[in-house]
Amino acid sequence: MLTVFAAALAQPMPPIADASAQIVAADAALFHAAFEACTPDTLDDLLTEDYRMLHDLGGSVADNRESFVTGLRQQCAARGPGGAHEGYKNRRLLVPGSRQITPLGQWGMLERGMHTFQELRQRPAGTHGKDDVGGPAWVQTGGARYFHVWQWMPEEGKFRLKESISVDHGAASRG
Repeated sequence: MLTVFAAALAQPMPPIADASAQIVAADAALFHAAFEACTPDTLDDLLTEDYRMLHDLGGSVADNRESFVTGLRQQCAARGPGGAHEGYKNRRLLVPGSRQITPLGQWGMLERGMHTFQELRQRPAGTHGKDDVGGPAWVQTGGARYFHVWQWMPEEGKFRLKESISVDHGAASRG
């Protein structure tokens, strides 16, 4: 009976424009939670249970949602009061115009693009002239390409991230 009810609620994957809008919003929520807000528990709603992440520098970072969220919890705890990285802040910025989203049959979407990473650092006084008192400043520290596989969840009427592949990590250019 429940299977029949769930099948009746199943929704077809939306058209590309609507699907892209959902993925753009989910991508922003994902990176905000993982970087700036440091709220890993909010990711449960964005990731499939079997989510996995592959990273060119770190290898297999996570082979399921729980291991990924647990790792982020540990990183966020280290940023908190008394943590090894107390006060550390970073963020991810999408490179404008680099995002591409294409369908994967009727079951999902592939998102790919480039992004940069920044850290909040203390700018020394005098950096921008003799009257500059210094202060916090975002500094680009590197960048990479990413590929996200978003699976359509017909019973939920939304996409969840199934797989992330992050490659070509490099330092920020000094130019």
